[in-house]
Amino acid sequence: MPIRTPHITPALPPRESDALRRALAGSADVTVFVDGTAYRLPAAARNAVVDLLERLGDADTVQCTSVAELLTTSQASELAGISPTYLRNLTDAGTIPTEYRGSHRRIRRSDVEQWLQSQARNSVRGEDANPTVSP
Repeated sequence: MPIRTPHITPALPPRESDALRRALAGSADVTVFVDGTAYRLPAAARNAVVDLLERLGDADTVQCTSVAELLTTSQASELAGISPTYLRNLTDAGTIPTEYRGSHRRIRRSDVEQWLQSQARNSVRGEDANPTVSP
């Protein structure tokens, strides 16, 4: 997953921020057009876009960046359904990438989910390679 640099948008001039604030006041409908096609955003995305627009409407400078959800080893092992010790062994071997915050390991949720998917694929391949023979 490539790391994208944050994008900073300067505050809008007062006239534009006032117009945006008035347009958002009391409105629950925000329509997004992508290449001329209307697209209805899922609720979480809609809330993020409205929050961004409200901040611009308040004449704030905004910064847009991505945030990966980092888990502790306990949280990651619970998500994966494995013991914390086994998870630490996987991170030590480089099977699941890890980041350190001081001396504490942090694991991206997406890396645990990718590992789980690879385990499922390997399990399916193993079943296909060794079909069970019924008596």
